[in-house]
Amino acid sequence: MTEQNLDPPSDEFGRTDPESIERERRRREREERRREQQQRQQQREQPQPEQQQQPAPPQAPVPEQPAASRPQPAPPKPRREISNPLSGRGEALAGGLAAARERLRRPRKERAERAEAVVPGEPAESTGPKHPRGPRIVLALVVLLIAAFLVLLFQPFHGRGSGSVVVMIPKGANASRVADILDEQGVIANGTLFQLRLRLSGKSSDIQAGRYTLARDMSYGAAIDALAGKHVVAVPTKTITVVIPEGDSRQQIAQIVNRDGLRGDYMRASESSKLLNPKRYGGKRAKSLEGFLFPATYTLKPRATAADLVAQQIGAFKQSIAKVSMRYARKKNLTTYDVLTIASMVEREVQVPKERPLVAAVIYNRLHQHIPLGIDATVRYAVGNFDTPLKQSELASSSPYNTRKFAGLPPGPIGNPGIASIRAAAKPARVRYLFYVVKPGSCGEHSFANNIGEFNRLVARYNRARQAAGGKSPTRCG
Repeated sequence: MTEQNLDPPSDEFGRTDPESIERERRRREREERRREQQQRQQQREQPQPEQQQQPAPPQAPVPEQPAASRPQPAPPKPRREISNPLSGRGEALAGGLAAARERLRRPRKERAERAEAVVPGEPAESTGPKHPRGPRIVLALVVLLIAAFLVLLFQPFHGRGSGSVVVMIPKGANASRVADILDEQGVIANGTLFQLRLRLSGKSSDIQAGRYTLARDMSYGAAIDALAGKHVVAVPTKTITVVIPEGDSRQQIAQIVNRDGLRGDYMRASESSKLLNPKRYGGKRAKSLEGFLFPATYTLKPRATAADLVAQQIGAFKQSIAKVSMRYARKKNLTTYDVLTIASMVEREVQVPKERPLVAAVIYNRLHQHIPLGIDATVRYAVGNFDTPLKQSELASSSPYNTRKFAGLPPGPIGNPGIASIRAAAKPARVRYLFYVVKPGSCGEHSFANNIGEFNRLVARYNRARQAAGGKSPTRCG
């Protein structure tokens, strides 16, 4: 039977007390942890790119006891060495984590150094988020457009105008009619903007019918104040006021001039003038200033002549025609002189303002299809009959102004149109009408037709209404 060793286990110092052995083990663990904390602190204060594995500290040599001092014990059972798991591989892992933290901190430092070292005159690199510039540009354009519209509407830098012109505001005229009158006579720059400004001012109901002396090219605010009763300039008693209706010919204007007491021969004064050359407007064969004698109300001195009136009419025409775009007419190979010719026929044919672009469109369409215009107003101009019914002999006139017999435009204007008819002639409505007939029971309104069948039906309706009225015109005005 093998002899067994019954001695209790002991440590390297020969201690066999379990409590002493346990206390020694705990002490070593505390020292090991303290050593590890010191190493971590040193790594934080002096970071290194890589941390090499530190060798485990050598164990203190255990002094040997003489063999005679104690009985020779049996060899102890092999036991596991008590050590901290971080003493080797753990220390290397801690060092690697510290190095990684340092590498993460390094880019922030470098960006800060680059931001501080900006070269003067060079833009610094932006580190913030980049915002798209598109919405900002669109917003800036919208703001600019709104500002431009407000400037046009309120005219902060516009004066009170220059010169003088007598304006007649008829009874019952609404804001649109007042705007048209002021626009046609050159008092304001734009009738639409004036209407908007008038409504914003709340003074639409304050405008009274009557005669006003205003200036040309007034601001909207000044014109509204004048028409509303503020800053009205009284008409001097020693003046001559001449009212030229829209559409009147030279011959008709001459009668008005003689009646109002102007000196001189208006027909001769309106043949030509140094102030206007019809050829510049396309009137190469123009024989007079017909079409350029702008209709308006003019105030002249007591000793003024017919030539003075012609000079004012030419000045008003130049100011008004500059506001009309001829782009569409030029695309149709029409000159400004042709537009004036069309406008003079529109002025004679139309009594309802909204029909001006429609009648102009009929003229354009018939010219395009080489159909004679058939406008009797041109015959009246040719024979000088503006009031009485035309005779068959007059309708058969061989004058080149007879648009029943000759296709195309007449040689020139048959009167002097206002700005509304000029604008309609420069840009007619986009319709296909070829005919128009007076509408029975209306005051000068027309019915329009696209073809000859519709036209014949409209003519039959008109004739039936005329027959029912005892042969008189079936229109109702007033």
